[in-house]
Amino acid sequence: MQEPTLIIGHRGASHSAPENTMAAFNLAWAEGADGIEADFRLTADGRIVCLHDGSTGRTAGKDLAVASSSLAELRRLDVGRWFGAAWEGEPIPTLAEVLDTLPPGKKLFIEMKSGPEIAAPLAHELLHSGVAPEQLRLLSFNAPLLTEVKSLLPGYRTCWLTDYRLERQRGGWRPSREEVLATLSQSGVNGLASRGRKILDEQFVADLRREGYEIHVWTVDAVATARRFRDLGVDSIMTNRPGWLRQQLHLTSPTAVNGALP
Repeated sequence: MQEPTLIIGHRGASHSAPENTMAAFNLAWAEGADGIEADFRLTADGRIVCLHDGSTGRTAGKDLAVASSSLAELRRLDVGRWFGAAWEGEPIPTLAEVLDTLPPGKKLFIEMKSGPEIAAPLAHELLHSGVAPEQLRLLSFNAPLLTEVKSLLPGYRTCWLTDYRLERQRGGWRPSREEVLATLSQSGVNGLASRGRKILDEQFVADLRREGYEIHVWTVDAVATARRFRDLGVDSIMTNRPGWLRQQLHLTSPTAVNGALP
């Protein structure tokens, strides 16, 4: 029997709090999210921090490249103030921080934004975190990176991220269904983390299920679109508004962390 579709906070509850911060993650838990998705990069001194962009200019005002900055330099930045005065003082979280505060039974989707250099530090951190592998999903657009991570962490579940473009002259979506299935097979991953496009229909879902793959969809904030994917039976929907979307879909609410659902 198919499990209910999970609601995952994309970069936390990022509609209402600054993305990829502990404030956004804690709000997602308070809203009853089943899990959170967050982006991670490797610093110059080998630490893993939570940030979507390769540099800090968009969310911190001061522009530092993550790959050439130390953890200490990055932690001095404020990545909350851009979102509003109420969020001033939010630092860039570390992966260790996010893992340490992951509630029991909740899930963390780790999107790896760095290249192959992140694989060994990530494996070391996860293996020493005390977080059960079933609580985690490891995501990347880079299929070879996922293959490498899987070799280091065979007991953890990996998912290939992809978006699509509609090529009208050639006809059809790229990558095609066949290309997606081939990439999944060749990289040895456990599932697909797909942009919520029309290509992901009943037949494509059936093809993926037949091969035993998990199916996760991002980033869905429209109720009608979320209903369609829920009815298709995807494993999770990533959204910037986890509490609101759960209410709109009339999903049974799990116990919220640190308080009741709003």
